[in-house]
Amino acid sequence: MTTNESTEQAVHVVLVPGFWLGAWAWDDVVPHLEAAGLVPHAVTLPGLEPGTTTEDRARVTRDDHVDAAARLVDGLDGRVVLVGHSGGGPVVQQVADRDPGRIERVVYVDTGPLVDGASLAPDLPADAAELPLPGWDEVGADGSSLDGLDDAALARFRDRAVPTPGPVARGPVRVTNPERLRVPATAVCCSIPSATLAELAHPGPPLHTELGDLADLTWVDLPTGHWPMFSRPRDLAAVLVDAVS
Repeated sequence: MTTNESTEQAVHVVLVPGFWLGAWAWDDVVPHLEAAGLVPHAVTLPGLEPGTTTEDRARVTRDDHVDAAARLVDGLDGRVVLVGHSGGGPVVQQVADRDPGRIERVVYVDTGPLVDGASLAPDLPADAAELPLPGWDEVGADGSSLDGLDDAALARFRDRAVPTPGPVARGPVRVTNPERLRVPATAVCCSIPSATLAELAHPGPPLHTELGDLADLTWVDLPTGHWPMFSRPRDLAAVLVDAVS
């Protein structure tokens, strides 16, 4: 096999984390993907880099996040699978909307695509420069979102978390290409079982999601909290490998 042939057959897995997270969030997942022969690309979106200031974040928009992920995809040779966790779900959705023919599959990890015009934090004040990581008692009323995370994991999470840019959190998702709905997708259900999420997979409240409109959707249950890359990294990697294959 020549080098060019090898490159053409490479399977690139672009890993986009949710709010407050950078590429580091995938550290325990990446080695398992590499061991399976995949080429992972863990992403730190603009404004989520360590050392950024509140002023920096106030200028970062949702388009900036989508542009960054799209540029990464544009630079890859071979097959491309997009993985979005939580707030990263709408980002990979918008990347697929821009060039659906380039994307082999989209994997939504405890998240999903939003309908056009919906946002993840619509009530965030217009003058809020950023959305900090809330207290653990605010993350989930019953605490289930934190399932699988011990005190050390929670401390590491909080120590490395960076506030999400305000314009990103409240910015509406914009999608226009109906072909995005034909891209094969996998919904990895962690904090909400697939049977429950399937009932909520419609454009109306509370989720305002396009999941129910996807032409080729595979449901996978991975019971744990909202951050499976921390609580069940090996199992999450196995799910991603299966989705690719």
